[in-house]
Amino acid sequence: MKRIFLYIMTAAMTCAITACDKTKALDRDTDGGATPEVPQIYDMSGFVKGADVSWLTEQEYKGKKFYDKNGNETECLSLLRSMGVNAIRLRVWVNPEGYYNSKADVLVKAIRAHNLGFRLMIDFHYSDTWADPGHQDIPAAWSSYTIDELQVAVASHTKEVLQTLKEKDIPVEWVQVGNETRTGMLKPLGDVASGNFTKLLNAGYDAVKEVYPDAKVIVHTDKGNDMNNINKLFPYLKAQNAKYDVIGLSFYPGNDEDVNDPSWQTDVTDCLANIKTLIETYGKDVCICEIGTPWNAAWAKSVMDQMYAGCKQIDRCIGLFYWEPQCYAGWNSYQKGAFDDSGKPTNALDCFAITE
Repeated sequence: MKRIFLYIMTAAMTCAITACDKTKALDRDTDGGATPEVPQIYDMSGFVKGADVSWLTEQEYKGKKFYDKNGNETECLSLLRSMGVNAIRLRVWVNPEGYYNSKADVLVKAIRAHNLGFRLMIDFHYSDTWADPGHQDIPAAWSSYTIDELQVAVASHTKEVLQTLKEKDIPVEWVQVGNETRTGMLKPLGDVASGNFTKLLNAGYDAVKEVYPDAKVIVHTDKGNDMNNINKLFPYLKAQNAKYDVIGLSFYPGNDEDVNDPSWQTDVTDCLANIKTLIETYGKDVCICEIGTPWNAAWAKSVMDQMYAGCKQIDRCIGLFYWEPQCYAGWNSYQKGAFDDSGKPTNALDCFAITE
């Protein structure tokens, strides 16, 4: 990597938290010196204007540069901070192939984010790779486990990752126990209807509270504009006495095949209505944990402006996290970042610059 990160970790800590091949990857992003003293976070209150930047270290290592709207090269997290982003979301996988999204990678990004005053959400996938409604695969090391053993593994993994952050005095404000878990997690054992997902969720909840007693535990599902979809999960959790604090939603409005399709307007209206219904039905705060629009859609700014304003008007909606806004030029085939093909921010996140 041509540019050495400002935030670094000791070689000893690196060896302790990752295997040798991952240690080499970590060394790419650090200079091998002493870990900097982590300052106190700037603010832990107010409406959340967040970004999931889990791809960032990989982008930087592979040479991606980021520029402000005037074309000046700027470190990405500092740029997002200047744009009004006040919270960062980071995903973690159990034993990923390679380095990225590992515990070590999460720690590097969390230190950097914390040193810039960001609030922090950790998103546990409980998989070696992506977890979503269609893919909730058990990590290879856990493949022979019973449901009881999986509960122990969930608790152990959760505590291990969070304790690594706590040892660096990094506050964690929110923790997702699972990612887009409409169908459950750690499938096929952790399905929703049987109650096994609730067992896993409760194990994760207790583990979070053991390390960070004040952290809010989030249950996250997809398609925030579709109440029929949402109802495939939360009524079961209520009946099964599941333990969680916040309902998290993903929301990707519009038609992926046609950026000129005006359906995004109905999607926004439905999502905001669903947030209100969820608060009234379950008595929980709600967070838009993921939102994104095609980067070149003429309506991208309108979606964000309307969602930002609408969510702020709902008393128990805590905020929004844009998913991987720093992605551009078709990074990993993802076209819903908030940067243009030259690596400069679009106007999609202008609403985040609005002062409280």
